[in-house]
Amino acid sequence: MKKVAVIILNWNGAALLRRYLPGVLENTDDTLADVIVADNGSDDESRDVLDREFPQVKTLCFESNIGFAGGYNRAIKETGYELTILLNSDVRTPAGWLAPLIEALDDEAVGAVQPKLLKDRDDDRRVFEYAGAMGGFLDKHGYPYCRGRVFASVEDDRGQFDADGVTPVFWASGACLAVRTAAFTAVGGLDASFFAHMEEIDLCWRLQLAGYRVVVTPRSEVFHLGGGSLPQGNARKTYLNFRNNLLMLRKNLPAREGRRLLVVRRLLDTLALVQTLLKGHWGDVKAIVKAHRDYRKMSRQYTTFPTRNLLHDTPQGRCDIVWNYYGRRRTTYHRIFPPTSTTTHGTQTAQENQ
Repeated sequence: MKKVAVIILNWNGAALLRRYLPGVLENTDDTLADVIVADNGSDDESRDVLDREFPQVKTLCFESNIGFAGGYNRAIKETGYELTILLNSDVRTPAGWLAPLIEALDDEAVGAVQPKLLKDRDDDRRVFEYAGAMGGFLDKHGYPYCRGRVFASVEDDRGQFDADGVTPVFWASGACLAVRTAAFTAVGGLDASFFAHMEEIDLCWRLQLAGYRVVVTPRSEVFHLGGGSLPQGNARKTYLNFRNNLLMLRKNLPAREGRRLLVVRRLLDTLALVQTLLKGHWGDVKAIVKAHRDYRKMSRQYTTFPTRNLLHDTPQGRCDIVWNYYGRRRTTYHRIFPPTSTTTHGTQTAQENQ
């Protein structure tokens, strides 16, 4: 058995398989890795496309759509490679993308790594991709943001993060996520109750609680189309993001601190609800209300909590990203955390701006 499995989870993505799978096969060193497609109960022509056009690709076929989290958990359990790369079906992988990810995982302290994530575009402009850019963080209220993307402001890639090298981050994007399989399994894999969205942030949080590091490497880059299953603005995506963000905070913070933060988050989410209502986005209004209602039911399944608040460990986790972005109009990562000439544990030392 080879060391690495590149697993692509597909659901009704026949067109994406035709567009992206040939490049993955061409640019993935087959002496290092097997490319595997796990079909998540598709009812389009995906399975016929795989059989007819990609007979060389190993496939796993599931009876129904068990979600991003459930699908990858099952695929990883059924394959069992030393290292696993979770790769979205709408990701273009250029030559040389794989080796730097494997090299980062040669450090046994690293549990997960992502490449530089760029938008797959028809022109030559290099733009970070919303879903993960150059690795992500959570602020003091649990809002995710990235090096290269803060809320809706996405930066061009000008090499502004490349000199940092392999850099610790709080979370790595599930669009292309390389994990140490034993570590993934030891922390319980992806939380299947999330179904989709933020499950990779939750996983990275638990990996760090278990003592592993999560990093990004600029030496590997891939290009992500994004929105292949649920486009931005979809009410289902709104629902999952609001619900899962609350669940993630509930399960990964110490109990007392979690209760305090969730009170604040409910207030902030109420403000978001009012703003959405004023814009007339009725689908999103219903999604936010449903997310909070379902959170209250689902949160009861989490009964054990960590004793350490990892958000307190870094300036990125102690900052108020909402205030910096909307109040101070600081819309890029380096406007909020100006780079300095010194580094700490491989991460640029940042001034805390709150």
